[in-house]
Amino acid sequence: MTQKDQQTATKIKEVAKSLFKKKGFKETTTREIASEAGTNLALVNYYFGTKEKLFKSVMLETMDEFFGQIKGVMNSEHPFEEKVDLLVGNYIDLLTDQPELPVFLLSELRQAPENILARIDMPKGIGSSTFFQELKQRSPEGVHPIHMLLNLLSLTVFPFAAKPMVQAMTSTDDKAYYVLMEQRRSLIKLWFMNILSPPQS
Repeated sequence: MTQKDQQTATKIKEVAKSLFKKKGFKETTTREIASEAGTNLALVNYYFGTKEKLFKSVMLETMDEFFGQIKGVMNSEHPFEEKVDLLVGNYIDLLTDQPELPVFLLSELRQAPENILARIDMPKGIGSSTFFQELKQRSPEGVHPIHMLLNLLSLTVFPFAAKPMVQAMTSTDDKAYYVLMEQRRSLIKLWFMNILSPPQS
């Protein structure tokens, strides 16, 4: 691929990412992506094949960047509570910016989990991280630390994955819903830290 081709493909992905965020996958058309990227439909199809493949490319790239950040936080020298803050904050920022990501990730995990796990390097990235070792020391006696990690992920990710259902049940519009998600930043840390034990000496 020439430099010009690379620049065009990158521009298409940037525009697609913005439109998927703003309108969602179903409401975004490849013709609209081509128009806003200043190119034509044939080139979008040439570089990416289908809208589904373009969406997958955008989401996987976003996921790769995000998990790179997460690994950095988990192995940083920040105090444990600050790591919790950063992890929750990064997740909420990402899911607010890319609301299609949770559904995409769950779908990919059902269809080809080995592909996703290989990309995020789960065992090395999380299981051996300093955060996970600290979590082991703080998990209540007899409770595997994976339960605590799942609690942290569930408290953060589920409200975004379940957004349409929760909004329908509570008659909450998008603006009010994201205000609630912002409030969860401090609440999740509070809930999470309250069920942990003091660090073992």
